[in-house]
Amino acid sequence: MSARNAGAAAPDRSAPGGRAPAAVRTRPSASFPRFRRAPRARGFSLLEVIAAVLLLAITFASLMRVAGSSLNLTARSAERSGAALRARSLLDSAFVLEPIRVGRSSGKFDATYRWQLDVQPWQPPVTAAPGPQQGVTVSPLRLYRLELEVLWTSAGHDYRARFSTLRVGAPPLPGNAS
Repeated sequence: MSARNAGAAAPDRSAPGGRAPAAVRTRPSASFPRFRRAPRARGFSLLEVIAAVLLLAITFASLMRVAGSSLNLTARSAERSGAALRARSLLDSAFVLEPIRVGRSSGKFDATYRWQLDVQPWQPPVTAAPGPQQGVTVSPLRLYRLELEVLWTSAGHDYRARFSTLRVGAPPLPGNAS
């Protein structure tokens, strides 16, 4: 042994497995400062940011498509409501001050909407009632079926709405075969 190791005690090999016991860790001395790592910044990577922006863009595009479809449906609904208002006006005023004429007529409400009216006599369906029908009086009035079709064009497409009602009319005049 060298002189330097002469005063040192031999390691104790009596620990299990014949190893020396683990060294006790002590606090480093002030003469050797310990450098600590700065805490790592916790943010999003560029890939995560790109993925989030892409997801938002796809979602926004889908929502804009839905909003556009909603506006389109609202416009179609407004057009159909306009057609229904015009049809009701025409059917309410048809043949009020004049006798009902059987046949077909047509015209325009305005630059957008046009109409065709078909008037035909109407007979209620005959149902077989049991036994003789006594006391049934036949009315001199007749029923007429008014079929109105309102047509319009919007955004390059032709649309149509059909309306039907019954109107009571006087019997045909002797010189009129309707």
